[in-house]
Amino acid sequence: MPIERSPVSLPPLSLYVHIPWCVQKCPYCDFNSHGLRGEIPEAAYIDHLLQDLHADRHYAQNRTLQSIFIGGGTPSLFSAEGIARLLDGIRAQVPFAPDIEITLEANPGTAEAERFNGYARAGVTRLSMGIQSFDDDKLKRLGRIHNAQEAIAAVAMAKRCGVRSFNLDLMHGLPNQTPEQALDDLRQAIALAPPHLSWYQLTIEPNTQFASRAPTLPDDDDLWAIFEQGHQLLTAHGYQQYETSAYAKPHFQCQHNLNYWRFGDYLAIGCGAHGKITFPDGEIIRFSKTKHPKGYLQGNYLYQQSAVARADRTFEFFMNRFRLLEPCPKTEFEQFTGISAGEITPLMAQAQAQGYITISEHHWQLTRHGALFLNELLALFLTE
Repeated sequence: MPIERSPVSLPPLSLYVHIPWCVQKCPYCDFNSHGLRGEIPEAAYIDHLLQDLHADRHYAQNRTLQSIFIGGGTPSLFSAEGIARLLDGIRAQVPFAPDIEITLEANPGTAEAERFNGYARAGVTRLSMGIQSFDDDKLKRLGRIHNAQEAIAAVAMAKRCGVRSFNLDLMHGLPNQTPEQALDDLRQAIALAPPHLSWYQLTIEPNTQFASRAPTLPDDDDLWAIFEQGHQLLTAHGYQQYETSAYAKPHFQCQHNLNYWRFGDYLAIGCGAHGKITFPDGEIIRFSKTKHPKGYLQGNYLYQQSAVARADRTFEFFMNRFRLLEPCPKTEFEQFTGISAGEITPLMAQAQAQGYITISEHHWQLTRHGALFLNELLALFLTE
């Protein structure tokens, strides 16, 4: 059966780079990461990342990269010189926007002041640090290799190294955590004045150590108390919630993540990386790369690729778009999916009737009720 295609506009383009190694695997982590066994093949892996991008360069279609996110794993295990070579190699293949945002994930346990300075000199404009907690006992339970003092020192390094912005990842709902402990963590994070905070609840994912040996987590009443009081605390200190689990000071939202949630396009290189590309003729594809470093380092980059069927685009668009709290322009839905807003009028009327969204002439707006019952809202868009 031929693929259905309708004219679409090309959305902004980003790049995700995955570096899969960690010092050790955390018990809650379901990302594609691998504990260290010997030396990281940094130089060889960067060679393959650039070859991987070269194989996919036709996807860029003379477009400009608006953002790059180097995630993992623990990208800060790579040297500043290696990151510089990687970014120079990417720039040689795909043009950078003048104000490109380049984020690198860093763990406090691998933070070194000179390395942070080197990342900034290499072109990194934003650091994202996996703090998770300022309670040393909780950090040990989470399998983290840093302690609270190292986390605080890493933040100080980030402030001095010359990057435009930095993010702190912080978890709540940790094993045996009380609401007051969770809020203490948040207060300590706020005191460090990060421009951006990712504040999210620990969830037990399949195929993790926690899934096989489940810890005792706070009950629903405590989780709700943590969220409500934490949200009020963040708002009182000038942080604006713009995404399900992301808060930022004005003008410091993560542009890379905004592009994901706005149904933008993104190239993807590295082990297990996932990408999405729109073509001028209306085709949209998703693809992923080989997960294990062994296969990837043999030059086997592409794992799978598939077209996004027209019947699935409404669900896929809103699965991303309704993570954001900002109004959703109807024109963006039409431009990026090739589907008329009129086609989904009955679905949106049903969502409005259930209190999940409000509707204006030009926008759909997620309500607080819709944000709390997002899965139920998204179920309206599922095709049988």
